[in-house]
Amino acid sequence: MDQYNNFVETPLQRASLPVMEAFYTLQGEGFHSGKAAYFIRLGGCDVGCVWCDVKDSWDAEVHPKLSVDTIVQDALQYPARMAVITGGEPLMYPLDELTEALKVAGFQVNIETSGAHPMSGKWDWVCFSPKKFKAPHESVYAQAHELKVIVYNKSDFEFAEKHAALVSDDCILLLQPEWSRVQEMTPLIVEYVKQHPQWRISLQTHKYMDIP
Repeated sequence: MDQYNNFVETPLQRASLPVMEAFYTLQGEGFHSGKAAYFIRLGGCDVGCVWCDVKDSWDAEVHPKLSVDTIVQDALQYPARMAVITGGEPLMYPLDELTEALKVAGFQVNIETSGAHPMSGKWDWVCFSPKKFKAPHESVYAQAHELKVIVYNKSDFEFAEKHAALVSDDCILLLQPEWSRVQEMTPLIVEYVKQHPQWRISLQTHKYMDIP
């Protein structure tokens, strides 16, 4: 899939993006866990994680394309002013216009990305979660505020260290058990963090607490 082939300009030069879903909830994982946030899940992904829990997001063509103005107005219906752009893989699209509009509307703007495409947009927080299925673009490393590595098997610790060596010194390092393997991997992560205290544990608290 071409990186920007689902990015559409209207006659007024306002972008439209495929939105699988948008919803108001609590951030369930990572550094901002527990905070109220408006999630904007863009459709389209060419990474293809075998354990992905939102595979319905992969095909951008089946999701409606919404204008940036509509996306922002929908977000403004809720009291929190933290917007999280996720996917799918949101960096498949140029995101400068969306992030600018959200910032003008008063939002802190965060992204959750595998980093598989060049960085675009102006972000207050970048959650970089690289995947083995498609290598990250080099432009993402320097901008990452947190590196969140999903641990599915033991080899993922080596994978995590490989990417930790490439982010900035002040990037927060997080290891998160993949949900279907949480019983097997959590004890290993606990021991790894005890031996490598530069890392922290991230848990999918929304799944433990059954928060949509």
